[in-house]
This record gives sequence, structure tokens and C-alpha cells, in this order.
Amino acid sequence: MAEENQTEQVTELTLVGLTDNPRLQAPLFVLFLLIYFITLAGNLGMVALIRSSGQLQSPVYFFLSNLSLLDACYSSVVAPRTLMNLLMERKTISLASCATQLFFFIAFGTTECFLLAAMAYDRYTAICNPLLYPAVMPHRVCTLLVAGSYVLGLLHSSGHANFTFSLPFCWPADVDHFYCDLMPVLALSCSDTHVNRHLISGLAGLVEMVTILAVLVSYAFILSAVSKISSATGRRKAFSTCTSHLAGVTIFHGSILALNFRPRSSDTLSTDKIFAVFYSLVVPMLNPLIYSLRNREVKNALREFVMWK
Repeated sequence: MAEENQTEQVTELTLVGLTDNPRLQAPLFVLFLLIYFITLAGNLGMVALIRSSGQLQSPVYFFLSNLSLLDACYSSVVAPRTLMNLLMERKTISLASCATQLFFFIAFGTTECFLLAAMAYDRYTAICNPLLYPAVMPHRVCTLLVAGSYVLGLLHSSGHANFTFSLPFCWPADVDHFYCDLMPVLALSCSDTHVNRHLISGLAGLVEMVTILAVLVSYAFILSAVSKISSATGRRKAFSTCTSHLAGVTIFHGSILALNFRPRSSDTLSTDKIFAVFYSLVVPMLNPLIYSLRNREVKNALREFVMWK
């Protein structure tokens, strides 16, 4: 009965944020606002460029436009609330808003894992089976791969959100983070969260293992096919189409793996927040740069768009 009363009373949570130093609030606000602006401009600009350019209509750019849209949404789940809290003295969030933020953050993050795996399969098909590529990767198959990534992301997120917010919460309801993340929210529960923590580790580990394995297997076949090309120029040209994707996968999964497998210490919470800033705000900003700077077709399409304007 006591737990039920406490659950009924906890209708809002307090986000502790990145720092309690008032001198850092304004610089962090300016920095995060700049990062968020670059993220939206870069990703939404990439979507508009791909949709409007006739030379960027192949499957690889269909996946890239969806990745850019996903990154804009992924960053938008965290950035606006973070910016608002940096300006406010009372950093509260309703329980329903916290659940919504957590749900979409996990959903978009998981979707990106599966979408990057689908992009690796696309590169494998293009390099290892170039003659069959148009037949193996028609627009219908690409759409199904993207839709399947979103479905898996939503299913994964639904399980975590339902299990987490069905628990009773206790006062003081202070989330030691700058957004509603799973572990800090679970720390507020009055009940035993042992099962939930194992569920988080198991499902997150399964998603990481499956998607990383799909990428590794795809690139193992790609390396095998590229090594059989006789000319160095041909090998370089074939593998150059994969470098941007490899860089994006390495940064995205690398930050997640570094967070989960870092040594535990007394400043664990501070380290968690630094990693969270990187993979929730910085990585979505970097992706448009990664996929455009080393891509001649994107640069040509952008040059034509600017000259036409």
C-alpha cells in the first residue's frame, strides 16, 4: 500500500543535468544549440538533396536519406529538453514525458543499429554481386529493410518502456542525467530492479551482437571480393564506396561499446553523461559530414544545387 501511495504521488521527475555549476549553463547552452542547429541543417539538408537530385536515386542514397532523417529525430528527442533545462532553474519533467522521451530515444537508437546493418548488406550486394544488384535490391526490398528496422526498434523500445514504467517510483525523484535514460530512471524505483537490469543487458547486448555481426560478415565478403580485383585502382575504387559507412558504424557502435565496457570507477555517472553527449548529440551531427565529404556524387549534386540556386 505504501508503494502504491508513493507511485501515485510521483507525477514528475527532476533531471539533474550535466552540471550544477551555474557558470557553465550559458556556455553549454550555446554549444548544444550550435550542435543541434548543425545536426538539423546537415541531416535535413542531406534528405532534401537526395530527394531532389536525379543522380542520387540509387539504393545506397535511399538508405542514407533515411539515416539522415533518423539522426535528426534521434537528436531531437534529447536536444530540445536539454536546451530548455539549461535555461530553467527547475528542471522537472512529467512522468509521461519522461516515458515518451525514453521510448523514442531507445526506438531511434535501435532503429539506427538495424539500418546500419541493412546498409552494410546493400554494400555487400553492390560489390559482390554487381550484375544482380538491381534485381536483388529493388526499391521494394529497400523499403522493407527500412520499415523492418523501424519495427524492430519500436518493439525493442516498447519492451523496455513498459517494464520500466510499470515499476513503482519513490521520492526523491531525481534522475541523475540530462535526459530520461534507462539506468538512471530504474534507480528511482522502490522495487527490486534485478530482472529489469538483466533484461536491459540481454536485449541491448542481443541487438548490438546481431547488428555488428551482420556488418562484420558483410565486410568480410566485401574484403574477399575486393582482394580478388587485379588492379590497385579497381580495389581502391571498390572499397572507397564503403569507407563512409565503415566510419559511421565505427563511431556509432564504438561509442556504445565504450560506454558499456569501460572500467567502473567512482566517476561512473560523470563518464556516462560524457558518452551520452557524444552518441546522442555529436554523432548525429557528424554523420552528414562523414557521408558527404568523401562522396563525390553527393558533392557534385550539392555543387549543381548551389549553382542552380
